[in-house]
Amino acid sequence: MAFNFQTFKTRTLTAIIFAAVMLSGLLINQWTFFILFSVIHFGCWIEYQKLVGLIDPAYKNISTVHKYGIMLLGWTFMLWMTDYSYKIGSIELRGIGWLMLLIIAVLLLGKEIVFKKSLNVKVVGYSFLGLLYISLSWGLMIDLRNTLSNFLFGDLGFIYPLTIIVSIWINDTMAYIVGSFIGKTPLSKISPKKTWEGTIGGVILAVAVIGLISYFSISHFNFIFPVIACISAIAGTFGDLLESKLKRMANVKDSGNFMPGHGGFLDRFDSLLIATPFVWLFIKLFM
Repeated sequence: MAFNFQTFKTRTLTAIIFAAVMLSGLLINQWTFFILFSVIHFGCWIEYQKLVGLIDPAYKNISTVHKYGIMLLGWTFMLWMTDYSYKIGSIELRGIGWLMLLIIAVLLLGKEIVFKKSLNVKVVGYSFLGLLYISLSWGLMIDLRNTLSNFLFGDLGFIYPLTIIVSIWINDTMAYIVGSFIGKTPLSKISPKKTWEGTIGGVILAVAVIGLISYFSISHFNFIFPVIACISAIAGTFGDLLESKLKRMANVKDSGNFMPGHGGFLDRFDSLLIATPFVWLFIKLFM
């Protein structure tokens, strides 16, 4: 394939802007973090509904109330997962989130059952899976942000989320490089370009790099971060395969086009969607 300078320029510029927005949202404070993942949440939902509609045309016929109500329901879960530092005056967002979550859930169920006279289980099931796939993950990401927000040395809540994201980025990059040089055994029919050699190499290098960073930055070896890197790399690979499967079923190349040359929200955050719940579970069980 001939080198296309304009395509390269577009992809590079988009990647730089994307990295700047992500780092700003992650590092400035808890509000920029919440706003960042709120935008990502709604972006993922819009693309998920489009993919499901292509897979099963019945989902294209959901009402406007259902379409946007289910997104809002997922977002209220994110509100509920905030901590005491998210306040407007003396009002905590988590209290508002819990109340809105109950109200919207009742209204949506009431609409489906009362006004339609029957419950379309299949359509509701697609939306419920979307809540598990998208809203649960970003809600747990907000909770991870809370974990070290009141640390002895200040607000370090960004550390766990940043570790997951960097681990996935290292894994993806190294898996591509290793697979390009020595990859021979296909990992899955879903994504023929992925190989077992590249996948294993990506995981090992992600764990090694994160382990070295934690060793030199904390001044002693801390097992937490290499374990997070391992979980993120492995779960993230499954997240990539899951989204590839959805796109193949929908017969599309990309989930969206919000990033020229890079695809949509689900394309960019597919690994993070699956890695986040597993890292959250590890942190809650062992930390």
